[in-house]
Amino acid sequence: MNKSDLIVTLSKDAGLTQRKSEEIVNLMFDTMSRALVGGDRIEIRGFGSFAVKEYRGYTGRNPKTGTKIEVDDKRLPLFKTGKELREKVDGQEG
Repeated sequence: MNKSDLIVTLSKDAGLTQRKSEEIVNLMFDTMSRALVGGDRIEIRGFGSFAVKEYRGYTGRNPKTGTKIEVDDKRLPLFKTGKELREKVDGQEG
């Protein structure tokens, strides 16, 4: 499922116009993105949580040439599934 599929599904299931559904989906994603950029953690019970993990820089090596390169610090978003979602995907609904 991609973003446009999500918009169509929301529109049909909630009886909304596609334009309104698109506004809702965009608002949700924008709000979540701003929260993560700001260093906040997002937790949706039963679904999962989003957080930002910070990695320190290090000296790496170019595998092709063998030369050393400096890898800068970085921050990456992570998603951890919730128990209910994990069980649904695994077929253990109940």
